[in-house]
Amino acid sequence: MPVCELISVGTELLLGEILNTNARFLSLELAAMGISVLRQSTVGDNPKRLALAIEEALSRSDLVIISGGLGPTPDDITKEVACRVLACDLVLSEEISEDLKAFFSARGLDMPKTNEKQALVPKGAKVFKNPKGTAPGLAYEKDGKCLIMLPGPPREMEPMFLESVKPFLSKYSDQIILSHTLRTFGIGESAMAELAGELLNGTNPTVAPYAKDGEALLRVTARAESLEKAEALCKPVLDSLQKKLAPYVYGIDVENLQSQLVLLLEQSALKLATAESCTAGYLSKKITEVPGASKVFECGIVAYSSDIKQSLLAVSADTIKTHGLVSPEVAISMAKGARHLAAADLALGVTGVAGPGPDTQGNPAGLAYIALVAENDIIVEKVQTARSNDRDYNRRIISSRALNIARLYLLELKAKVRE
Repeated sequence: MPVCELISVGTELLLGEILNTNARFLSLELAAMGISVLRQSTVGDNPKRLALAIEEALSRSDLVIISGGLGPTPDDITKEVACRVLACDLVLSEEISEDLKAFFSARGLDMPKTNEKQALVPKGAKVFKNPKGTAPGLAYEKDGKCLIMLPGPPREMEPMFLESVKPFLSKYSDQIILSHTLRTFGIGESAMAELAGELLNGTNPTVAPYAKDGEALLRVTARAESLEKAEALCKPVLDSLQKKLAPYVYGIDVENLQSQLVLLLEQSALKLATAESCTAGYLSKKITEVPGASKVFECGIVAYSSDIKQSLLAVSADTIKTHGLVSPEVAISMAKGARHLAAADLALGVTGVAGPGPDTQGNPAGLAYIALVAENDIIVEKVQTARSNDRDYNRRIISSRALNIARLYLLELKAKVRE
């Protein structure tokens, strides 16, 4: 089985100015093809250091993939350095030159002279066209090794890899690796691992736990000669995990809680509204990140002050005075107000303390009350994150808890309909 190394090129990556998403994308795609990634490295726009990185990578690995440094400016040095390491010449590709001119012409522009260097390719290299930009991808094979060079911008690199590079690399793998991710909410990583039990000790498929903010994941990975065989290996393990973790599982190979909530709202033909205080729009932001959310989401109201809670959401002054702004009663009133204002089927109300310190009433940071109000139902939950000094974390967790309350409520409705 071939082993691979990834080299990311760009001083901006080393300075932290740009997040390196290319390495993650390539690692996931290569693993799914059965190509093991041995090492990842990041190099600035320095010819000597880049040359050394390429030489060392080729000495250890069968396949080396470089992303970045294929642009038209003087600091884009990947091709030139790679050719020196490989002892091959750069030659002009008339086809790429014409493609570049057409690219600029289609936008009503003349091609800058600096872009001409992008038509230079290593002699004998395989060229991958770039419909999203001006830097073509390249593959050069020599002495049983393969060096692939890809553009740095993810919007160019990712489609190029999927459409052109992935088929090219199929000859390097006689197996595929298939992974499924089971997502849970409301249980910690260690407790989830205990329930999974002996399934974590398997070798093919393997089951690996991961933790995220407020969530715990299990990745089930199988290696086989075909996709069908890999799926057959994964299915019984996934089925068993779902039974063991049933109260907490919210999906397999789904993106997030909000996508599941939007799907359930669509299936139930119901519409949702939100009223938020401490989360300051984080909840509505998550919901509207999902394509198609406009079909089921009516409005999101951020009511930070006491006056706005009263005037916009009809939270009574007596309720606030008697119970305090951070209370189940205020959360319920906020949800009722949002539901009435939007004429929605159900609404979520959130009030609490984001932090980093307690509020003026002595309520600790991370404390919140979440209310769900529907025509004939009211559900209230208290949340305490135990992170007094992390304002953003508290907002994320409280928002996720609100999403999960609504998700579980809709699942219960569906179950009642089936009965």
